[in-house]
Amino acid sequence: MNITSKIVALSSAAAFALQIALALLMLRYFSPEEVGMFSVISQIGFFWTTLALAQSPLRLLANHGASVFDDVRHAWVSSVQRFVWLSPFAALAVWWSDLSFINAQLWAFLLSLCQLTWMLAQSMRLRMEGVWAQAGVRVLPPMMALLVAVVAVFMQWSGSALLVAALLGYAVGAAWLLPALHPYWQAKFGNVSTKPDEVALSSALHDPSHLPIASVSGDNRSAALRMAHNLADALLATAIVVVWQRLYGAEETGWMAAPLRVMGFVPAVVHMAWAQVLLAQPQQARTNPLWMGLAGFASVALLGAGCAVALEMGWLEEQWRGVWPYLLPLVLWQGSACFVAAYAHLPFLTHSARRYSWVCIGLATLQGMVLLVSTFFNFLLTPFLIFTIISVCSCLGLLGISFWQRNLSKLILRSKPKFRI
Repeated sequence: MNITSKIVALSSAAAFALQIALALLMLRYFSPEEVGMFSVISQIGFFWTTLALAQSPLRLLANHGASVFDDVRHAWVSSVQRFVWLSPFAALAVWWSDLSFINAQLWAFLLSLCQLTWMLAQSMRLRMEGVWAQAGVRVLPPMMALLVAVVAVFMQWSGSALLVAALLGYAVGAAWLLPALHPYWQAKFGNVSTKPDEVALSSALHDPSHLPIASVSGDNRSAALRMAHNLADALLATAIVVVWQRLYGAEETGWMAAPLRVMGFVPAVVHMAWAQVLLAQPQQARTNPLWMGLAGFASVALLGAGCAVALEMGWLEEQWRGVWPYLLPLVLWQGSACFVAAYAHLPFLTHSARRYSWVCIGLATLQGMVLLVSTFFNFLLTPFLIFTIISVCSCLGLLGISFWQRNLSKLILRSKPKFRI
């Protein structure tokens, strides 16, 4: 690992620990109904964000232009335009969730916009030389969310406390994009001529050591294909939460969504600390991604075991006993996702990004069909059995994708014999 990968890995681990602390705080001091409502609204916001971005953060890392700030400004403006066009679909998801429409829609809007900006900020910082700024952009947002949640617990503030904590955390993360957006808004509204070079900005607004990496183009997908890939992933993730809320209520949704949220952090960390760094700096020699996938799977298994121990030891309230049946299926599902995250850079380094998107779309479609068919028989099947069927299908599909990704490494070995995969 080079210094960038180490710093990103450590900061991602720290951010992961903060997220785990927040999740434990939710399990200990908030009711399943509150966690369920928070999970539904935040998932709708994430659905909105994911579609609006259309994998722009990944494209920023795979395709390196001459100017980091110019690239990220273009990505942000394009994403916000899609964000506006997608607002009716987000409103439809809010309506289908059967929550208070105006309140839920407002929260989803604010969470989504701030999260969108934060995700672009993380990719921007990976393209720059300041490694400590990369740590700050990852650690400070979850730290802010945790602090707000702790204050809410001490003040016995329920209701929208979790939503406020998440929003303030995302807002702190979004602030890291200001160095790129400042000259854009200054030129647009201030009638001031600004230089495109980032050096023209005040040192208080950006990290001065941001020399761009040589131009690289590894994402050969069209905008429509990237949008379709995001749509498939986001629809599946949102459909599971919304369907659970619609069919089984907030409490059952909280039992399913709380451990899903915790374990889902692990493949996200693997992707951020490993695959994204490889895309941002592809010229470095690398360790075998298989070990990263195994480490991620082991981490997911430890989280599941830790949750089981907490339930058995009585560290969690009795009302959270419904979490137990979901633990093993989630370990299989999210553990398998760690392997796909560990190999996620290979399709872009081998110009197989188009095929990668189609394979992922196919798996998401299959998962959605399993969810749809299972819910038709919800009067015969328990929520746990339906979720187990979905998790096993997801596990098998993800392992198949990771096997295909690993085979792509042979192309790299032919062109770069010293490249260790």
